[in-house]
Amino acid sequence: MTAATIADTVVASSDAHQGPKPLRFGWERMGVYAFLIVAALFFLLPIYVMVATSLKPMAEIRATNVLMPPMAPTIEAWGRAWNEACTGLNCNGVQVGFFNSVKIVVPVVVLSIFFGALNGYVLSFWRFKGANLVFAILMFGAFIPLQMVLYPLVKVWAALGIFGTLHGIIAIHVIFGLPVVTLMYRNFYAGLPLEIFKAARVDGAGFWRIFWSVFVPMSAPITIVVVIWQATGAWNDYILGLTFGGRDNAPMTVQLNNIIGSQTGEREFNVEMAATMLTAVVPLLVYMVSGRWFVRGITAGAVKG
Repeated sequence: MTAATIADTVVASSDAHQGPKPLRFGWERMGVYAFLIVAALFFLLPIYVMVATSLKPMAEIRATNVLMPPMAPTIEAWGRAWNEACTGLNCNGVQVGFFNSVKIVVPVVVLSIFFGALNGYVLSFWRFKGANLVFAILMFGAFIPLQMVLYPLVKVWAALGIFGTLHGIIAIHVIFGLPVVTLMYRNFYAGLPLEIFKAARVDGAGFWRIFWSVFVPMSAPITIVVVIWQATGAWNDYILGLTFGGRDNAPMTVQLNNIIGSQTGEREFNVEMAATMLTAVVPLLVYMVSGRWFVRGITAGAVKG
């Protein structure tokens, strides 16, 4: 048998294992692409309208169609939205709400990661009597409508003296996010080999040593998911920030609503759209930068649990 014959046999065998080659064109594939394009345009059109409007002067907004691109683009409205947009009597722009949102989101993410990872670790490897009941209660708390417990929580927070404070809004975000974060970490840890935990116990490692030295370094995929989940959830929240944040700790979404609702005289649509884009730019950047890690991390804990 010659070398050419052997090569042909290997290629034929490889093609047989790979199966039939997919068609390069078909109506089914064309339909899928058409649907994806229409869906993408449906979600991108509002963003285009906001960006285009924010780059137009008011004279051009009044004279042209909303879908027309800006003829003389300017970022003046963005500067005014950041520094001068009025929320009632205060005309300091959305920058105040931006820094308030940062002060809320960072502690919320850090505390959610710590307590969620600790809960998932305990419920997966240090199971105690009644662990299933505790986990069921946590999951029940994740599906309680917020509106049902809003007023009782206001009374409790007022009695504790943290209503309308930065600590109060941080605590309420952590509490409401903890059930889902615990579920994520528990499912992720349930997919890890039990032998890792047993080997650490045999080596003499205790509760905290195993947690910090073994499982925390292995938790990077699910931690990325939790960071994205909690950061975007806390940043985009409106009702909790409005109810528990108070006047001095109002997040960016509350300030955006106040800017749009407190305009007097001529409505400055370019400033309003610029303020909206400034509010949305953080979660948009988070998803654009780390979206693929979000998918990988969420599927990593979806096999077992």
